[in-house]
Amino acid sequence: MASPTPAIELQQVHKRFAGGLLALQDVSLRVARGEFVALLGPSGCGKSTVLRLVAGLDAASGGQLQAPALQPGGDGTTAFVFQQPTLMPWASAFDNVWLPLRLQGVPRSTAAPRVRQVLAGVGLAEFEHAYPAELSGGMQMRASIARALVTQPQLLLMDEPFAALDDITRRKLNTDLLQWWQGQPGDAISALFVTHSVTEAVFLSQRVLVMSARPGRIVAEVAVPEPYPRTQAFRLTPTFADACRALGQALELAHAPLPSTAASPA
Repeated sequence: MASPTPAIELQQVHKRFAGGLLALQDVSLRVARGEFVALLGPSGCGKSTVLRLVAGLDAASGGQLQAPALQPGGDGTTAFVFQQPTLMPWASAFDNVWLPLRLQGVPRSTAAPRVRQVLAGVGLAEFEHAYPAELSGGMQMRASIARALVTQPQLLLMDEPFAALDDITRRKLNTDLLQWWQGQPGDAISALFVTHSVTEAVFLSQRVLVMSARPGRIVAEVAVPEPYPRTQAFRLTPTFADACRALGQALELAHAPLPSTAASPA
C-alpha cells in the first residue's frame, strides 16, 4: 500500500516557455511513495512537460515542486522511460542496460549480475548480446525498461512508452510492467505514467489524473479501486468499465480550453 509520504508533490506549478507559450497553469498533484498514478489528457496539454519538470530536465516558471527522495541527501534515484526506446544502436542489449550504471562508475564485471537479472526479469535473458536492430519494437521497449529498472529507482517516470506498439504487445507489456513494478527489491517504486489511452490508464494505475487542454491543469481525478496483482480479466469487470466511463466524461470536459488566460502568471 502506498505510503502517505509524497514521492512527488506539485503545488500551483506553471510553465511558460521562452517564446511566450503558457504550457501549464496552476498544476497541483501528489504521488505517494509506492503509488502508481497515470496522467491523462488531450494532445499538447502538457503531460510530458510535467514529467520533464519532475525529472529536472526543465525548470518551472513558478509554484512549488518537491520530490523528497531525489533531493541532495535523498534516498533514491529517478528513471525516465521515453516514448521511443532510445537505445544505442551500436551497443548490445547488455551494454544498453549497463549504461546508467556505467555512468555511475560501476565496472562491467560488477554490474553484470544486476544487468542479467533485470534482462531476465523483462524476458530478454537470451538476447543480452543482440543489437537493437535485431529486436522487435516490444523487445526494444523491454530493454529500455530494463535500463530504467537496473538503477533500482525510487521514482519511475514513463512518457507513453507503449504508444507505438500494436494492441496485443501493448496489453502484454501493461501486465508485465505491473509485475516489474511490484517485484522490485527494497522500498516500493513510485510511478507517474503518461498516456493517451483511457483503458491503459485504468488497467495500470491506482489513480488517474486528467489534464485540461493547454494551458494544462488537473481538472479531474478518478480512483481505480482494484487491488494488485491485476490480470487481463480485470478489463472485463464492472469496476474497469465504470472507471473508463468516468474518465471518458472527464476527458470531454478537459478538451474545453480555459475561458481566458489573460491573467495567467508570467
